[in-house]
Amino acid sequence: MKLITTVEEFNKFRQEIKENQNLGFVPTMGALHDGHIELAKQAQKDCDIVAVSIFVNPTQFNNTEDLKKYPRTNKQDLELLEKTGIDAVFMPSEVEMYPEKDERIFDFSPLDTVMEGKFRKGHFNGVGQIVSKLFDIIQPNKAYFGEKDFQQLAIIQKLVKDYKYSIKIVPVQTMREKDGLAMSSRNLRLTEAHRDAAPLIYKTLTQSLKQFGTKSVKEIESFVMETINKNPFLKIEYFEIVDAKSLQQISDSNQTNEPVGCIAVHASEIRLIDNIRYNQIK
Repeated sequence: MKLITTVEEFNKFRQEIKENQNLGFVPTMGALHDGHIELAKQAQKDCDIVAVSIFVNPTQFNNTEDLKKYPRTNKQDLELLEKTGIDAVFMPSEVEMYPEKDERIFDFSPLDTVMEGKFRKGHFNGVGQIVSKLFDIIQPNKAYFGEKDFQQLAIIQKLVKDYKYSIKIVPVQTMREKDGLAMSSRNLRLTEAHRDAAPLIYKTLTQSLKQFGTKSVKEIESFVMETINKNPFLKIEYFEIVDAKSLQQISDSNQTNEPVGCIAVHASEIRLIDNIRYNQIK
């Protein structure tokens, strides 16, 4: 496994890849878990060469304390990727990625004005900045993203389309712990009590799946919010049932063929997101 820390180094690595070889790419912010490894393994199945990036991107954090406390486990991450058989890891410094301030403003409207975009101002613009930089450097044939970050995935697909990147975006199903909690680097920061409470999120989403089509959208949203908010260790920031493509909230189940329930929950200072597709019952 080749560890690369500069753009110049990666350019040399990229030039050594033959034209008939596909390069798969998995962008991460480190603190790797089985969800990230699943992305890498899927890339290995599809591609000849696989590169993973590790970079905690400051421009997508609208909370400076969250940025400071974000888990950084580079040594363990590199050992895990070595064991997985990754070809290259791109682990640049902040100065390498942002030699000067990135003033670019991306227009992902209407995808970035709802849910995460509503509660995390500037977050998706930061995502656009770093993902476009990484795409320009890595020049992958395929890039792999987890469906847990459902809104981010939609925005990256729009980025690729709007900016005419010849990259195939490959969504990978959310990986979960045995108790249903969606795998996330932020889970490392949960207290024991909040970790014990967190599986209620997916359990409640699964219960709401059985209600879809028999109860109104408003009733389902109320059920999810009331059930989770009853737990003293959890507090919902939002739960919305939306169209998978436009991400716009629906008021009736007949408004879309691809309904998705998207949720953000605070477990003390840790923010957890998840989602569930309602059309899987059809």
